[in-house]
Amino acid sequence: MGSLFVALTAIGANITAFAPFFVVGGVPITLQTFFAILAGVVLGSRLGAFSMFVYMILGLAGAPIFAQFSGGVATIMSPTFGFILSFVLVAYVAGKIVEAKRSLPMYVTAALTGMSINYIFGTNWMYGAYLLWFDAPDGFSYHLAWLWMIVPLPKDIVLAVLAGFFAFRLERNGITAKAPKQHKNIA
Repeated sequence: MGSLFVALTAIGANITAFAPFFVVGGVPITLQTFFAILAGVVLGSRLGAFSMFVYMILGLAGAPIFAQFSGGVATIMSPTFGFILSFVLVAYVAGKIVEAKRSLPMYVTAALTGMSINYIFGTNWMYGAYLLWFDAPDGFSYHLAWLWMIVPLPKDIVLAVLAGFFAFRLERNGITAKAPKQHKNIA
């Protein structure tokens, strides 16, 4: 199941290959966050975070699985690498929230929290990258970095809520990685 989420995240990363107009301010609008959230709430905090770690390591090793079929160690210097780096934390935190209480409101809360972590970490990385090592566009500011994020925000909110509903439904059908039940020893 973990490798499935690595593959789904790679596919979701490259939706812009089919729709190149999904790039705003240098930030590709992808489905990576959706799959990072799902990894955490479906697989659990540890396996979900590990699958996103594997995704990141594969991309850094050179597999063209990041947005726009990019990959390699040089990606670390990209202004958008913070979003990729956040996927490990997104999956872990979303999984931990759901592990605490498995209810529909908790799945949606976990998904929205994961999305928020992605935005906070990724946008701050992007801002820092443009200031410190990347060529910032004219008039670039912290406010402008956050304004760029307004474009994908509605899509990510809707997808986060859908991820919460979808994962809850998967659990109800017995497909998610639940915590093992304690069986009483009958002797």
